[in-house]
Amino acid sequence: MTENVDVLLIGGGIMSATLGTLLKDLQPDLKIAVLERLSDVAQESSNAWNNAGTGHAALCELNYTPESKDGTIDPAKAVAINEQFQQSRQLWASLVAEGVLDEPSTFINATPHMTFVRGEKDVAFLRKRYEVLKQQPLFAGIEYSEDSRVINQWAPLLMQKRRKGEPFAATRVPAGTDVDFGSLTRQLFANLREKGVEVATNHDVKKLKKKKDGTWEVSYRHVIGGTPGSINAKFVFVGAGGWALKLLQRSGIPEIKGYGVFPIGGQWLKTSHPDIVAKHRAKVYSQASVGAPPMSVPHLDTRVIDGESSLLFGPFATFSPKFLKNGSMLDIVTQVRPHNIGPMLKVAVDNPSLIKYLVSELLKTHSKKVDSLRDFMPTAKDEDWELLDAGQRAQVMKRDKDKGGVLQFGTEVVTSADHSIAGLLGASPGASTAVSIMLGLIKTCFPERMADWEPRLRDLIPSYGETLNTNPAAARKELDATAHALAINP
Repeated sequence: MTENVDVLLIGGGIMSATLGTLLKDLQPDLKIAVLERLSDVAQESSNAWNNAGTGHAALCELNYTPESKDGTIDPAKAVAINEQFQQSRQLWASLVAEGVLDEPSTFINATPHMTFVRGEKDVAFLRKRYEVLKQQPLFAGIEYSEDSRVINQWAPLLMQKRRKGEPFAATRVPAGTDVDFGSLTRQLFANLREKGVEVATNHDVKKLKKKKDGTWEVSYRHVIGGTPGSINAKFVFVGAGGWALKLLQRSGIPEIKGYGVFPIGGQWLKTSHPDIVAKHRAKVYSQASVGAPPMSVPHLDTRVIDGESSLLFGPFATFSPKFLKNGSMLDIVTQVRPHNIGPMLKVAVDNPSLIKYLVSELLKTHSKKVDSLRDFMPTAKDEDWELLDAGQRAQVMKRDKDKGGVLQFGTEVVTSADHSIAGLLGASPGASTAVSIMLGLIKTCFPERMADWEPRLRDLIPSYGETLNTNPAAARKELDATAHALAINP
């Protein structure tokens, strides 16, 4: 491998691919290298079968619009996530136009986003949520119905053999998408290779050491044969999914103190039965079970992967001490440090409902999982669905001055004080908001270059530095432009 680089990306997922793409575009003479421990890129969380591919824009996910104690609904988080996803859409559209990415259908397809609820309480909540969101420019076009005939037109599998008299309601946004993040990641890395970026697979990072000159010596071992090596980098990004915590701990930066992660695995029910798949073209989310983490909100999804359509339902939580699907059984133990054991124990004490939920999920048989699907799809048959393992999610546990320790759902960038190393912790909605997250990282870690880079960033991402939701005309213009460029007009 090249001995000295400007930027080293650890991990071959969507985060590293996005950061590498942006940096190489902004400054083509940067020497960039990538180290990935598996035999190919996009094999962990970015793999299409390991995530929901929802293109999270808060169109259907209820956890982004919580109801406060006084009964009001604050749309701020939903709007913020939608703004972030629009930046991803804009960058992808620019990269398609410039030939960096292939035809849009190879990684993104129009798929309506729906929310479906049952019972008077949840129907009242969804109606209230709709009234709030329809006033937001980025949610223009959201539809609401309690009419079984209308919902049957939107998603027939939800309504077949539904009990009479049962209260239900649904919202629908025709402009939703399904994203194959595996294909997207592979295409971005292919382009980086063409631009001279060395992407080294089967390279397992073992040590990160800060040198006196401020650069990082990163030691690795080749997975096949065990040959050791090292590379020096001025800046290091750790985009290694669940292993980001372990690598940041090895770096010795004080900013990682107090952090731990709690691994949660998952399984999907999957069908490729053509008659079933043909009757459902949507991503349909509902309310989470009591104690369930937001990433476990049940949903029945259309997926388009490598041009093939299928349906997924889930996820069903599983437990493994591994931080990655291809991780180590000792991961959950080897993360423990004197500085994070307190926050982690506090999280365990404060989240009994999560533990109860995980135990109940682990006890579910295949038949019981199909019973859960029947809440969505009353006509589901056991024999039509198979179980498929999803990816591991490493949820952030961190020190909290008031509570001692908290379990955080979402993503967080940890950066050293001198901005020479940064890493991403956490899970959903990471992939969908990768562009926004990496833009924030670039601004933090390369502040002296932003004045030169910002004009090009505005070319790639027209809404860069602005908020679309406060400008209805601009929001409509950008939504229409990216929908046309990515061929995702509903």
